[in-house]
Amino acid sequence: MSSKATRRRFAAAYKQRVLDEADACTKKGELGALLRREGLYSSHLAAWRSARLQDGVKGLAAKKRGPEARSPVGPEAKRVIELERELRRMTARAERAEGLVELQKKVAELLGLPLAEPDEKRS
Repeated sequence: MSSKATRRRFAAAYKQRVLDEADACTKKGELGALLRREGLYSSHLAAWRSARLQDGVKGLAAKKRGPEARSPVGPEAKRVIELERELRRMTARAERAEGLVELQKKVAELLGLPLAEPDEKRS
């Protein structure tokens, strides 16, 4: 068996026809017979009814699976994304540097070494 199983797809007209037949079933066992004849599960009917309630007949149409495709990004948006990425990187770098300075202060304090006072003129 080299063939790969594929997901079944049902046309909107087929779904509507099966739902109409299912709604017409009144006797005991008719709905089960319909599902067996069509090779469907009751969950198909539930999902199709839900889709029909939400969007009407349009809700029965096939939809592509997966996430929606992103819209193309313009040059300004690309630049903003680049700048935000650079800002995050520089912020992380500055936080690491501040952590190192704090560590140096603590080591100097433990060893009793005098620290140089920062110049007020430096900016």
